Amino acid sequence: MLIPVINRSTHLLPAYQTAHAAGMDVRAYLPEPVTLRPLQRALIPTGLFMEIPEGYEVQVRPRSGLAYKHGIGIVNSPGTIDADYRGELKVLLVNLSDEEFVVQDGERIAQLVVARHETAVWQEAATLSETTRGAGGYGSTGVN
Repeated sequence: MLIPVINRSTHLLPAYQTAHAAGMDVRAYLPEPVTLRPLQRALIPTGLFMEIPEGYEVQVRPRSGLAYKHGIGIVNSPGTIDADYRGELKVLLVNLSDEEFVVQDGERIAQLVVARHETAVWQEAATLSETTRGAGGYGSTGVN
């Protein structure tokens, strides 16, 4: 699948790091480093603008290494970039650790996953079909 992209950064385009990876690493594009204090969040630019095909989205997900080693996540994870969005891709990072973290220009800050989606149409109904689970919610399928 080809996705048109404008790269206004000085970095390479997002890329898969291994042959079977689902996500492509995307890099920060910063004029100067950004320091995230504990529990602080910041919108980090990438310099990328894209034209996602209709019927697809690009999901923005945390990088497991940043999460594990530094407690860095994404506030609205996974974030969604819709096919009709033409603005710059920015990543909403959050520091969930108890130490400051400095985001450097060119650092891999998130991964992008291209995913197909359906467009749903709601159909109002008076009843729903029965299932074994029924209305069991949070934790209802666990073993006691």
